[in-house]
Parts: sequence; C-alpha cells; structure tokens
Amino acid sequence: MSERELYCDRCQGVQPFEVPPCVDGHGADCPEVVCTGCGAALVIATFTFRPIRLADRRRFPGRATRRRAA
Repeated sequence: MSERELYCDRCQGVQPFEVPPCVDGHGADCPEVVCTGCGAALVIATFTFRPIRLADRRRFPGRATRRRAA
C-alpha cells in the first residue's frame, strides 16, 4: 500500500491516506484512497481535454471574437 498526505474534510486537517487493495488492477496508481484517521474514501479523478486549435476556431467563430468597425 502506498501512502500520501491529503486534506480530509471529515478530520478537518491533513491526514495520511492509503491506497486500499485494488480489485481493478490499478496497483499503486489506484484513484481510490482512504483516510487512515477516519476511513473516509476519496476518488482522485484525472481527466484530459482536447485543446482547441486555431483551425477549429475559424470554423466555429464565436460572437466575442468578431471585431466590428466603429
């Protein structure tokens, strides 16, 4: 089990958190962690997003990006 310190809402402070045995096969990289003080569980969610390219902005221009002459 790996251990890290995170803020626990229930304990209202920084506590050591452990990764429980993972049945999904994540091992030490499991996104679920458990507070060793009170047993509260956290899921550390990571996500990615596709950055907007300049070509995409030209195809779908927004009203805020248009300039108008005075």
